[in-house]
Amino acid sequence: MIVENNNIITLLDEDGKEMDFEIIATLKVNDFEYAILQPLDENDDEEVVIFKIVQVDREEVLENVQNEEELNLVLEAYEELFNEKKK
Repeated sequence: MIVENNNIITLLDEDGKEMDFEIIATLKVNDFEYAILQPLDENDDEEVVIFKIVQVDREEVLENVQNEEELNLVLEAYEELFNEKKK
């Protein structure tokens, strides 16, 4: 479940606990779209979570990315995007 408020979304974990995330970026890698989220309750500003955005019954749903190679490709694309914004 997603509750969206500007750049902040609330996701429910497997136990039904709500967690707030800031949407840092969305980007396309190899014809798939991904969301880079940062937990709001974490002290570590460097930690991000990556989800693949998929269509399920005409709705966008966030899906965990389990494949390490896929995660690395998305992280590389995110770092490129981040470095471009700094310039």
